Amino acid sequence: MRLRRKPWIDEAIHEYDSHVILENHEVHKGKWRELFEDPTKPLYFELGTGKGRFIAGMAETYPDANFVGFEVQLGVLYYAAQKVFERNLPNAKVSLFDIAGIEDVVAPGEVDRFYINFCDPWPKARHAKRRLTYRTFLDRYARLLKPQGEIHFKTDNEGLFLFSLEEFKECGWTLKNVTYDLHSTDMPNVMTEYEEKFSKKGQPIFRLEAIKPEEA
Repeated sequence: MRLRRKPWIDEAIHEYDSHVILENHEVHKGKWRELFEDPTKPLYFELGTGKGRFIAGMAETYPDANFVGFEVQLGVLYYAAQKVFERNLPNAKVSLFDIAGIEDVVAPGEVDRFYINFCDPWPKARHAKRRLTYRTFLDRYARLLKPQGEIHFKTDNEGLFLFSLEEFKECGWTLKNVTYDLHSTDMPNVMTEYEEKFSKKGQPIFRLEAIKPEEA
């Protein structure tokens, strides 16, 4: 669901220019690491960063990695930019971008890990190809990941999770740390805004980690 446009954000977001990328993403292809103080750190991308609780929390918790969050809605990205800026996180950037074109702005083998959190489940069967864990998306991610690169996926939608399990298996990914109730485990976890809201209502959170196929 798209939020109602807030015109004031067009100007206000520039307060956080040190941590946000709004245009000309193509110039960073193959060079995303160079945006950070220490480009030798692993490079992790969040696909759909929302209001930024997750990426800010991860960057703070794991200072030995660099994080980039892609978000398509400026009105949402503003709050993510605000979080990483106010916490003064040198290892986090957020970017206004539609990940449908991710291969135009990210180079093959450039990424160590992708995070996909609570993406749109597109529950109708005819919309399956739009799911971010559909096999054509998985093939794109595989091309952009380093050997042994990973995807970490969380959702509250059981149908999407079961679908995703099968897609990963069919595409040759190796699965690990699969759980149907994340919050009942002792796995390390940084929550998103959405996750906190629905887990408080008793909704189980599904999670998996997938390793890129060797032949990709």
